[in-house]
Amino acid sequence: MDSLSNEIARLILGMLEETGDAEIQRNLLAQSLGCVPSQINYVIASRFPPEQGYIVESRRGGGGCIRIRRVKTDRGTVYLSLINALGPRLDESTLRAHIANLYSQDFINEQAAALMQAAGCAVALRALPPAAGDTVRASIFKQMLLTLSR
Repeated sequence: MDSLSNEIARLILGMLEETGDAEIQRNLLAQSLGCVPSQINYVIASRFPPEQGYIVESRRGGGGCIRIRRVKTDRGTVYLSLINALGPRLDESTLRAHIANLYSQDFINEQAAALMQAAGCAVALRALPPAAGDTVRASIFKQMLLTLSR
């Protein structure tokens, strides 16, 4: 399933690079890839969220389609949007995903990514119970993002 998700994401990213937006018919794309339409929904929701600068519009009728556009945003807006999207707890795998997204979009450099990863890793928070560690990890990550947004 992961490789199929990667393939769907690559197809959409390819469309975005060519024209600046991607317009897909979910059912047709699912048929051509041999998957269920909900797999397309999953990839769009997980890899093209608003906090990463994507606008997803769904149109019904006439076969319907989903349009994805990339919006250029400044670093501060991205950081503050991510802070607002984060809940009170953050597990380590979700932290890694956020850091990877910020790095892949050039919002942080390699050194900042490594520092964020180190500050939120399980080893750094090992003295805390897991639930408390998730709360502290979220707080640390939010503070780092706030600092970067200035």
